[in-house]
Amino acid sequence: MSRPLAVLRPEPGNSATARAIEALGRTAIRLPLFRIAPLAWDAPPVEAHDALILTSANAVRQAGAALHAYAALPVHAVGAATAAAARAAGLRVVATGDADGRALLDAAERAGVRRALLLTARERAVADHPVLSAIRAVYASEAVEGVDATLLDGTVALVHSQRAAQRLAMLVADRGTLAVAAIAPGVADALGSGWRGMAIAARPDDTATIAAATALADACD
Repeated sequence: MSRPLAVLRPEPGNSATARAIEALGRTAIRLPLFRIAPLAWDAPPVEAHDALILTSANAVRQAGAALHAYAALPVHAVGAATAAAARAAGLRVVATGDADGRALLDAAERAGVRRALLLTARERAVADHPVLSAIRAVYASEAVEGVDATLLDGTVALVHSQRAAQRLAMLVADRGTLAVAAIAPGVADALGSGWRGMAIAARPDDTATIAAATALADACD
């Protein structure tokens, strides 16, 4: 029997990923390492910016009503899920990156963006960039306490962020019991070595991460 797939991302993404895995006839273990909480933030004037940068669908979900003020700005988003969330919120997506936040910002700079607003997490990978004129943290990713890492033994864990990679590496005592599927190369780097097996998604999205994890689960048996 193929190894179960462990989903570590916070809700609501955790349940969405688990359902997609189960729809393939696979076993999903729901074990969120973090929970998402909104933050109060001051919304800068829309006219001060020429683009809106979104690196996570959580930023769209947690920004609140103030997000609607930026509906006129072109949106550059990392990943299909973030782009879909932005469109559902009434925003105008003009570019969808297929790598990480810094790669998206580099592409935005090449496209002529000069005064972008980044809505992001309190714990973020990108601290600055020449195209950014303002950064606002609109949500926090808070660690879930009391996670039983032994539930991951014999699974393939889907790792959707560098923070999740770093926490997983700290929680697991014996990496040889667990295989990992990373959503992007940077996440794989954060995981380090010593795992039972490792795969990197072909694209930085949930569907590709599930596909990588499924192939790895079959290969490990």
